[in-house]
Amino acid sequence: MPSLYTDIEINAPRAAVWDALVRKDQWRFWNTYLYDGDPTIPFHQGREVFLLVRRLEEDESTAFEPLITLVQPEVCLRWLAHMPGFKSEQVFELQDLGPNRTKYIHRERFTGFLSRVFLPFMRQDEKLGIKRMAFQLKRYVERQAYREYRQRRGERSRPVRDGRSRERPYDRPSRY
Repeated sequence: MPSLYTDIEINAPRAAVWDALVRKDQWRFWNTYLYDGDPTIPFHQGREVFLLVRRLEEDESTAFEPLITLVQPEVCLRWLAHMPGFKSEQVFELQDLGPNRTKYIHRERFTGFLSRVFLPFMRQDEKLGIKRMAFQLKRYVERQAYREYRQRRGERSRPVRDGRSRERPYDRPSRY
């Protein structure tokens, strides 16, 4: 069975990663691979959702309606998308690596006789897409965690030379 896999370590608690992953109405702020086609439909096991995928950032998006097969809060989200002769199962898993560290795993498995036809054309683009999503999720969640950390400590934004205040971009998550 052909499959794709990526994982990434995120310097944030598993609850924060889960929150970003399942709040699909917020994906537009960080996710350039998957898009929410209908924000009124949350992830519930046994329910279909309307999503769009853009394997490469410059590509047109493709709509699909996967069936949510598992929602295990803070652990796993799984869905199955299919058309005659082709099935794609996506699995998103979260594992604790220690205090405020989470391993994000994204797997996609393909089955059906048409998977041998489609997969050679889309495999590399799909792999780039799931890797891009993993990196973007990491960056988004770590920035959110950093902002919350600074707020807990009572820190304010540093002033900019012109006297205005702005949030400082956070690029090195391991420093806090």
